[in-house]
Amino acid sequence: MLSFDMNQIKTFLLISGIAISSFSSLAQTKNEQAGYHQMIQGRAWKIVQKLNLPDSVVAHKVSALVAGHYEGLNEIYKQRDSAKLSPALTDSAVNKLHTPFLNSLSAYLNPQQVIQIKDGLTYGVLPITYAAYLDMLPQLTETQKKQIMVWLVEAREKAMDAESSDKKHGWFKKYKGRINNYLSAAGIDMKKEGEAWQERIKARAGKS
Repeated sequence: MLSFDMNQIKTFLLISGIAISSFSSLAQTKNEQAGYHQMIQGRAWKIVQKLNLPDSVVAHKVSALVAGHYEGLNEIYKQRDSAKLSPALTDSAVNKLHTPFLNSLSAYLNPQQVIQIKDGLTYGVLPITYAAYLDMLPQLTETQKKQIMVWLVEAREKAMDAESSDKKHGWFKKYKGRINNYLSAAGIDMKKEGEAWQERIKARAGKS
């Protein structure tokens, strides 16, 4: 049986989190640049460590790719904030980073490992949210489950290139609204189901 704590419920219901400073607010001075690079390298390595890659050389190469992606996004958002790039050009520049980054990862990782990197870049919101829908709504059809996953995957693709924690979560919130509208149109009372689900989780916790 799936297990959810109250923090995971909050993530699912609100799709919110503690904001991490946006990329564009960092790397202002040399000292800040050094601190930024150190922070990004640490964040990238933390994501890659979860893959438990047996080859340490490959692990460090993948970590460097993840850190480089963060830094590439940072540079784009810095240019946008300094009015050197319009919103449209910013989106275009971000999109141009996306596929080459994934192709570079694929040179070292299998498809499932690439997905793990994507989840690492987006705080694992997709698997938590999908599991929550399944647990909350056991009556979902296979077609509905497939559609939910399609939209969550699309949200993750957008969120992995967003500039801050708030904006990453914002993409999932947007798509979660789309999913809820879809399920409501199918006759599911999302408010009622959500309240019943929380009561079931509390009951489970009381038995453990």
